[in-house]
Amino acid sequence: QVQLVESGGGLVQPGGSLRLSCAASGSIFSINAMGWYRQAPGKQRELVATITSDGSTNYVDSVKGRFTITRDNAKNTVYLQMNSLKPEDASVYYCNARVASVTSPLRSLEVWGQGTLVTVSS
Repeated sequence: QVQLVESGGGLVQPGGSLRLSCAASGSIFSINAMGWYRQAPGKQRELVATITSDGSTNYVDSVKGRFTITRDNAKNTVYLQMNSLKPEDASVYYCNARVASVTSPLRSLEVWGQGTLVTVSS
């Protein structure tokens, strides 16, 4: 079983910064892509940023220039550096990985983290 362990959420003032971390573990054959999503109360889950194994990245327009997604392949870990945080960024952030397991190396599986709460308030 592949698991995602997240950390880094918390309370920050508007204009502040946080860095989220997500480490994948388990019977991993390969990780094709990792990303971050967020879901605020009453809102649909939204894609925030993704990164592929070769480093290609994509961001939702609202975070471009403020958020940066990076990946450490040796640690099977993805990070989301969040700068200039705004109240509208407050949400539960979920880590996502598209992986192939050792038992099924030819099939891709989507794995989700438990979510970490980011609160932006003065």
